[in-house]
Amino acid sequence: MEKTLEISKRRRLLLVPCPYQGHINPMLHLATYLHHNGFSITIAHTFFNSINSNRHPDFTFVHLNDQLPNDLLVSLDVASVLLAINDNCKASLEDILANIVEDVMCVIHDEAMYFCEAVASGFGVRSLVLRTTSIAACISRLVVLQLHAEGRLPLLDQGSMEDEVPNLHPLRYKDLPFSVTSDVSKMAEVILKMYNITTSSAVIWNTIPWLEPSEFTQIKTRICNQVPIFPIGPIHKISPTSSSSSLLSEDSTCLSWLHKQAPNSVIYVSLGSIAILTNQELQEMAWGLANSNQPFLWVVRPGSIKGSDGIGFVLEEFQVKVGDRGCIVDWAPQKEVLAHSAVGGFWSHCGWNSTVESLSLGVPMLCRPYSGDQRGNSRYICCVWRVGLGLEGDELKRNEVEKGIRKLMVEEEGRKMRERAMDFKRMIEECLREGGSCSRNLKELVDFIMSF
Repeated sequence: MEKTLEISKRRRLLLVPCPYQGHINPMLHLATYLHHNGFSITIAHTFFNSINSNRHPDFTFVHLNDQLPNDLLVSLDVASVLLAINDNCKASLEDILANIVEDVMCVIHDEAMYFCEAVASGFGVRSLVLRTTSIAACISRLVVLQLHAEGRLPLLDQGSMEDEVPNLHPLRYKDLPFSVTSDVSKMAEVILKMYNITTSSAVIWNTIPWLEPSEFTQIKTRICNQVPIFPIGPIHKISPTSSSSSLLSEDSTCLSWLHKQAPNSVIYVSLGSIAILTNQELQEMAWGLANSNQPFLWVVRPGSIKGSDGIGFVLEEFQVKVGDRGCIVDWAPQKEVLAHSAVGGFWSHCGWNSTVESLSLGVPMLCRPYSGDQRGNSRYICCVWRVGLGLEGDELKRNEVEKGIRKLMVEEEGRKMRERAMDFKRMIEECLREGGSCSRNLKELVDFIMSF
């Protein structure tokens, strides 16, 4: 018994997620998989967007003292928040590691928590990086760095924004991962530090090589030639069981509403955990949905509308027109929703998690990206994989919304997209099976960690 406990101690992994929803989810799925393969898991997390440890009783949780002032958090300036976290959390991670260093086999940290590499290296502990975006997003970030170094940012010429980026087909300059909330220089600083990691032992990636084959080949030679890459996507499918890691309370009553709808009839609308809309955009969405005459499940996140409390926007005439055809919730259990037979389309912000979840379940997309890598993801969805339609333009118009929904949900073009999306679902299921690429890479990752 004592020997078993000693082995378990030596197989402890310290995981450090970035404290945003789209980063927390992949890290916890990975943690669950590794725990089921015999590792003890300690999660070091910030007080900001703190994870509910009660939902994950198999893990040990410790806090990083992020010291983030409230005025910084309410600014929604992601780059400034990340820079502050990386500066402020180093000392507390050093304290944590000093107490458990003899038991820790390695540190696995999100790419945005780049301070972890230096801390782990200082203790002689191996570190691995988890990248939660596509490989194409990584490559396009390097282009942003190059443009910044050449003094070409911000790009103000609207004509050049439509041009395709050289050697980065199909991305245009407008599709590069710029932030709508952060200063370009600060964003470039974060990107530079994320990719200036020199002592990491490996890179874990939430992608599938055949999903972006040329990008995978390119990244192996450009960035990761000296260390192994473990593409283990789709990461949300790898954990045998996984408690909800949502930072918002999920309203599961929408599933009862979905049970009453016809197969493939409902468009699910969710723009993620960060996007902020104007009231005008909300109204255009609302009337576009109403005029489409399609059933819809719409997530209107609290705090996501400037100057509004969210669902409070609903007008009486909108309610009368829609009736029981629409269901509006604060937040939904997305994976269960996308897996429901009634859902035939997903109006998405095109975050990478949402994109891969939708592909995994054969659901075509209506794309309205907001910021960062979402624009590039949208371009791949529409132009490379051809499983979605883009709602482009600076201003959202209700007639365009109505037309896009009908094209996706009831017209021939949408039917063909659904067929292609189902092909992706089948291919993803194949790579998850025993002997498939995801299954093989996960086993190799476990063996690699054990070799430490």
